[in-house]
Amino acid sequence: MNHTDPDERWLATTVDVAFFLLLGSSFARFLTRDQGGARIGWVVALFAVFCLLHVLGRFLAPAPRPGSPPTTRHLVWLGSVSGVWVVLLVLAPSATWCAMPLLFAGLHALPTRLAVPLAALLTALVVVSEVRVAGGALNPNMVVAPPAVAAVATAVLVHLQRQGARQRGLIDDLVRTRHDLAATERRAGVLAERQRLATEIHDTVAQGLSSQGMLLQAAERVWRTDPDTARAHLRDAAEITSRSLAEARRFVHDLAPADLAEHTLPGALAALAERESGPGLTVEFRRDGDPGRLPERVEAALLRIAQGALANVREHAAATRAAVTLTCLDDQVSVDVADNGRGFHATSPGGTATPSGTATPSGTATPERGHGLPAMRIRARQTGGTLTVESAPGEGTVVSVAVPLTPLACARPSTTAKEPVS
Repeated sequence: MNHTDPDERWLATTVDVAFFLLLGSSFARFLTRDQGGARIGWVVALFAVFCLLHVLGRFLAPAPRPGSPPTTRHLVWLGSVSGVWVVLLVLAPSATWCAMPLLFAGLHALPTRLAVPLAALLTALVVVSEVRVAGGALNPNMVVAPPAVAAVATAVLVHLQRQGARQRGLIDDLVRTRHDLAATERRAGVLAERQRLATEIHDTVAQGLSSQGMLLQAAERVWRTDPDTARAHLRDAAEITSRSLAEARRFVHDLAPADLAEHTLPGALAALAERESGPGLTVEFRRDGDPGRLPERVEAALLRIAQGALANVREHAAATRAAVTLTCLDDQVSVDVADNGRGFHATSPGGTATPSGTATPSGTATPERGHGLPAMRIRARQTGGTLTVESAPGEGTVVSVAVPLTPLACARPSTTAKEPVS
């Protein structure tokens, strides 16, 4: 028996104590009542061998773990100790009740189809031995008591074996379920990380490359006619390259956006508005209330959403003015990006919408394309917030993200209306 489990150690100790008590009382009864003739030496030797086999079996042929088949060594030990007991029983009927530990060992180690016949055989030998040494009238208890005790012990042990088998099956199912759940969580983690990478790449590298491409194309168009403007476009492209490289490095190290390392959220949004302003597009930053220092993930999400919304304005809206508004209430903080561009048909406020500038000539909206709006929605959802898009053809667009917060120390409540910039 494997003694690593406390319950198994306790059970093994109980069986050993019972065996030695029964063996000692049987040997004492033999010495006081049953000894006689030359066989006393053989009986004493058999008692010693019987005791030695029991002790050695604990170390050299331990019982199998519950649910495992018995080893060949354990079966050999069980057969040997049973054979010695049968011979001892013939020579010394006092050893009758030493069968109880054997009964337990057989029921514990053998499958039910073998353990029950073994229990029946041992019980029959006990009854025969009791009847053989009985004096006077036959006591019915000698015939009835051993089978009754053996039947109860067998029923209990078989029940425990089957219950243990069911429990092991349930444990195996639980272990498999935990492994499946762990694999599912790993897959979900991989997918979430892929989504995070896609969103970060879109908001940093892709937007930077898009701006660089537009500036380089503009520089190429005026290279001969207006060299100074062309060189200004090249300087702007180089600045965007440096900024994109810094963002990429921070992204690789899973850090906050570079602007947030140097500014608070209002300062970062103001710097973003200033950078996005240029020939043909003026971006204004407004603040209503002071949110103080927000959780890093909330600040990063709001800044990234504002970056994505302004990238859509620059690439699709054909707008001349835009405004970024940071609003702080007692229970939430929001960022609105409004423009006076061409607008589009939004299917529903906050629902699926097409990017600015993708409306067809007939005025119907094309299916949502690109990664911008989906990325913004994912960022808003990850912070527990919501993203809404309000637009109509020719009336500009407002992209709003609101994130619920614990009560903040805002300077004053917001009264700014969310309207497209005129």
